[in-house]
Amino acid sequence: MSEQAKTDQPAQAASDGDVLHGSKKALILGAVGVVFGDIGTSPLYTMHETFLPEHGLHPYPSTVLGILSLVTWSLIMVVAVKYVSLVMRADNKGEGGIMALMALAQRASGSSVHMRRLVVLMAVLGAALFIGDGVITPSISVLSAVEGVKVAAPQMEHLVVPVTVAVLLGLFWLQRHGTAKVGALFGPVMVLWFLSLGAIGVWNIFQAPGVLRALNPWYAVEFFMTHGRTSILALGSVVLCVTGAEALYTDMGHFGRFPIRAAWFGFVMPALLLNYYGQGGLLLAHPEAIANPFYHAVPGWALYPMIALATLATVIASQAVISGAFTVTRQAIQLGFVPRMQVVHTSREAIGQIFLPWVNRSLMITVILTVIFFGSSNALAGAYGIAVTGTMAIDTTLTMIVARRMWHWNRAVVILTAIVLLTIDLSYFGANTLKIPDGGWFPLVLGVAMFVMMTTWRRGRELVVREIKQGGLALAPFIENISEHPPLRVPGTAVFLTANQEAVPHALLHNLKHNKVLHERNVLLTVEVLETPVADSEERIKIEDLGGEFYGLELRFGFAEDPNVPLALSQCARGGLPFDMMDTTFFLSRENIVADARRPGMALWRDKLFAFLSRNALPATAFFQIPGNRLIELGAQVEI
Repeated sequence: MSEQAKTDQPAQAASDGDVLHGSKKALILGAVGVVFGDIGTSPLYTMHETFLPEHGLHPYPSTVLGILSLVTWSLIMVVAVKYVSLVMRADNKGEGGIMALMALAQRASGSSVHMRRLVVLMAVLGAALFIGDGVITPSISVLSAVEGVKVAAPQMEHLVVPVTVAVLLGLFWLQRHGTAKVGALFGPVMVLWFLSLGAIGVWNIFQAPGVLRALNPWYAVEFFMTHGRTSILALGSVVLCVTGAEALYTDMGHFGRFPIRAAWFGFVMPALLLNYYGQGGLLLAHPEAIANPFYHAVPGWALYPMIALATLATVIASQAVISGAFTVTRQAIQLGFVPRMQVVHTSREAIGQIFLPWVNRSLMITVILTVIFFGSSNALAGAYGIAVTGTMAIDTTLTMIVARRMWHWNRAVVILTAIVLLTIDLSYFGANTLKIPDGGWFPLVLGVAMFVMMTTWRRGRELVVREIKQGGLALAPFIENISEHPPLRVPGTAVFLTANQEAVPHALLHNLKHNKVLHERNVLLTVEVLETPVADSEERIKIEDLGGEFYGLELRFGFAEDPNVPLALSQCARGGLPFDMMDTTFFLSRENIVADARRPGMALWRDKLFAFLSRNALPATAFFQIPGNRLIELGAQVEI
């Protein structure tokens, strides 16, 4: 389906210097508050999970330096080089995220059907894994923060899960207020968080300045040479330091490229590195602090305030993924991979700031059940990483397609870049596959479920359109026949929503057959979604005079717009087709999907799944914002 942009709403920024609204400083503050929460709270658990006893690692100096070197160069290569410097160049008119990247890669693929199909499958799988990761991130982030209570007051350990659930309930309740308000609230908190991270890091580095040797990548190489299989297990935990990098790209449409880049290089990255090195310095001086290196690095007087601040920060970390899930789902709806659902705009100024009630409720229930089921951040660490590393590898592949086909990079440069980045991504992914028995299966199950749902909806819609096209009367002979044998005409305009401009809409035939009349003017309306976030004004409307007061009308919207059909019709006067909405009636055939095992297309269980999704999708009329008092719906049974 499609989604309409109100003409008075601005498009997203498409270049580094663009400002969506307000000052650059305000956008940078908002980006710190919303975008960097996930990656910014990774110091809470990365070092601790890497040195778990089952990994067989001990905080010896060479091991600590090796792990720190891996963390350092992971942040540099994956976040700074790949996402912030390279992938964020692949903005689709300001929009980011894997679905926007898919649309870009599809255009780059040109007329190659096989390439376009491969791009779609990869992107849908990546989006499904990203949404699966959206369940794990809030769970492990908030749990790890609240678990600081175990360091400060071990006797209160039994309160960790109930407090975590209460915090998460508050977080999901906040979503209805929108990214802008949440970002304004969270921005100062995250600034304080990153300042605290840096200050704690500096304090502990002074205690053991030798830890700065880990800046040398040789320590990472030496770690792999001396630890064998254990180094692979460690790599599966080190990747926790870069989880959230995908959210930087996904949330680009909310803030623009420049604010995110400026915040990362000027503030977030230095604070993260200082804190990781501070934890490393603590372990060099006090190896017993490995039980919880983050909280043991905090001075005793600041422990309780830090637990409170960390809890707030992890709530914000979850916000980055949740807002990313809203963005990806909305783009998937527009591109035809997810059933239509309600999209609420939470800002009058920024079109990218949205709230999806159904997604919010589903995430809330799943996240809370996950916290209760796993019960601790240690248990969840096994589930964390595999989904996001899979998405990272897909992002790299799609970006390289865009680099070669749209940016016209030299083939050798593309191949070399792809080898370097995919080696990193697939190393992380391979390391995380070892965690499948210990919880890694959970995000994979979520991802596979989402992948099946998205591909089933997409294929089902294709089959429905095919059936409608095959069963329709040819339009041109019908109009000729009407001219030769005119029925009774009634005043007004009838708009028939149809997927096929070459055939007579079922609703028109039903109206003529049962009411024996035609309107004075009949418009066949098709709504199309483009592979760009916002349709240009010259491609928005296409009008064709078919003769006999019949008109073909195509309305085109970008995948980041809201499809307001009445508003778009009001602009058709410029093309010679004026509409008086009080004299216009909309006709729509509502398909009743019937699964039939005898028909080719999908397995019977997928047909039934599609029929269920179709019954529960938001009606097209509500999605296109067609007023109910101007609408006539006629049922049509479609077998697939």
